Amino acid sequence: MNPPLFKIREKGKFGFIDAFGETVIEPQYYEAEDFYNGFSRILLNNKPVHLDAKGRLLLRHVFNYVGFFEDGLSRVQLVKRWGFIHTRGDYAFDRKFDYADDFSEGLAGVGIQGKYGFINKKGETVIEPVFSDVLNFKDGLAPATNGTGKWGYIDPVGEFAMDPEFEKLFPFQGEVAVFGEDDKWGLLDYDGNILVEPSYDFIEGHSEGRFYDGFAVFVQGEKYGVVNDKGETIFSPKLDFIGDFNEGKALVEFRGKFGFISSDGNVLINPEFEDAGTFSEGLAQVSHAGKWGFMDEYGELIIPANYDSALPYKDGLALVSRKGKWSYLNQEGEVVWEEV
Repeated sequence: MNPPLFKIREKGKFGFIDAFGETVIEPQYYEAEDFYNGFSRILLNNKPVHLDAKGRLLLRHVFNYVGFFEDGLSRVQLVKRWGFIHTRGDYAFDRKFDYADDFSEGLAGVGIQGKYGFINKKGETVIEPVFSDVLNFKDGLAPATNGTGKWGYIDPVGEFAMDPEFEKLFPFQGEVAVFGEDDKWGLLDYDGNILVEPSYDFIEGHSEGRFYDGFAVFVQGEKYGVVNDKGETIFSPKLDFIGDFNEGKALVEFRGKFGFISSDGNVLINPEFEDAGTFSEGLAQVSHAGKWGFMDEYGELIIPANYDSALPYKDGLALVSRKGKWSYLNQEGEVVWEEV
């Protein structure tokens, strides 16, 4: 596995440094994304291109769209047709599709003349395109609908493991999955038993039922609560906002102030901050007097609030900004790189 790389900006162009602040890829691209599964995506002549950790571009073909690499393959679109490429940049197989999704668990959903099925990493049809829509396989099951307007789960040979009788279905997350009815969502288990009746609101732009650390945030009557992956409410809906759990803690808002709760539903840090972020690598960004710094799990400010913005720590570094300039801090608050 390649060591982590961090996006930097100089004179409006982007490149990457390592964890010690040494430049690995010189700033030369007007747009660049963070690395994921060994690759970034940059724009070159207004076309998306993969960039590897050594700074090499995959230029064997030029596409209108390139996806992330999943299971060693990336979906790509040329004009209106979709295919897949290897990490070398060459086509994985010759077949092209009207639509293609990312690979997951060795299978990818593809569309042919308005019908959807699945292929394997050799491009072979594993599940015939007979469905009107499908989603990714997770934990051995994939949501699918056969044109009735109802969704069920199919297994890796294309047979319905759960009958299509749900208005909305989402991929499994371990032993639990989200389903929806009448603009509300609930939870069911791997055997199809309903753990929570549809009672939580769907909110535009919100990741309904996405579990982090075994917990998901829900909204009822404009108030936020938390449910675990057994369907048990661990925090009743009474707060103005709850963020996703990470490292056993979640951001909460109450009467315009921010603090943190623990995974057992207890208040860990009282809501008394102007704003806050998320715990990552033992620290969370917090706002004090309009500036950002970092505190530990006891609420002690470890890195002074001297910055205009701050992102969570990742791979040992945090991106902060002051007066429009980027910097990276290590966990001692030392600057390892700063924008000129």
